[in-house]
Amino acid sequence: MEERVELARQHWAEGYRRLSATRRDEPEVYARLLDQVDVVTAELRRRIGKTFTLEELAATYAHADRWAAEAIADSREPAGGTWTATASIATDAAFHLYARGARDYRP
Repeated sequence: MEERVELARQHWAEGYRRLSATRRDEPEVYARLLDQVDVVTAELRRRIGKTFTLEELAATYAHADRWAAEAIADSREPAGGTWTATASIATDAAFHLYARGARDYRP
């Protein structure tokens, strides 16, 4: 697997790990993160579709910080900017989960 894809997958896995870590200790944050993951996943589906490779997903990830934050912000009225603290975690977690649908996905 190409180095760029492997590095992206490491970022995605870390985001998913951070999402999972909030489940027990910070249920409100966890709920907000899940909402954000849903928003980013919907945007991924729109941008890349249901048939893709990990390389294509990594290429989409290269500019995701900008469009994912915009999608999250547009999805609701941000409460005092608190969504910005979790947007990168949600983005990485969404990519981690979405990667499982790649034609060439391997755990």
